[in-house]
Amino acid sequence: MSPAVVPPLGERIRQARLERGTGLRALAREIGVSASLVSQIETGRSQPSVSTLYAITTALGISVESLLDARQDGGTAPAAPPSPGTVPHALAVLAADPGLRIGPLAAPGERETLELDSGVVWERLGRVPGADVDFLLVTYRPGGASSGSGALMRHAGTEYGYLTSGELVLTLGFDEYTVRAGDSVCFESTTPHRYRNDGEVPAVGVWFVSGDAR
Repeated sequence: MSPAVVPPLGERIRQARLERGTGLRALAREIGVSASLVSQIETGRSQPSVSTLYAITTALGISVESLLDARQDGGTAPAAPPSPGTVPHALAVLAADPGLRIGPLAAPGERETLELDSGVVWERLGRVPGADVDFLLVTYRPGGASSGSGALMRHAGTEYGYLTSGELVLTLGFDEYTVRAGDSVCFESTTPHRYRNDGEVPAVGVWFVSGDAR
């Protein structure tokens, strides 16, 4: 995976927290982690796990999608729109609507990639303005999990996933499922859940979470 610009995740979390007048310790108490961890995430010294990231966005009333846009915070200035009659390159398409659209075509080197804690990588595959969706290529490295502590997570939205390679174990409520390449999953994300990769090869799939915007 060849990442494009990595979003300044910690800076955006800190900005959202300050805009809402929430203290660092108050946020830490609300999501059940240490104030030290929140501080490390905000300063970029540590990355959150999937479960911690969703807990933070839920507590602050923001969407995961809003944290993934590399064209915010003074990113690269957009290029001039393509000339009439030409076939636009993906970057030119982005420039026509900076900070809002990814696509209709997004090549691998042009997509934001975010490395989370516990061996999980998210790559944003696209975005249509106004759509309430996280559209992601998700990789769980060997031993990776959505929560390093083993805790189940829950968040707004409906979750759809299709595993293209490797194998994942999905804990969903009181049930546990082995998800293999070619299998798909779907459930309400408010149901407590956790993914983990117990195998020796990466587990890779396409995930689609709708209804996450707040």
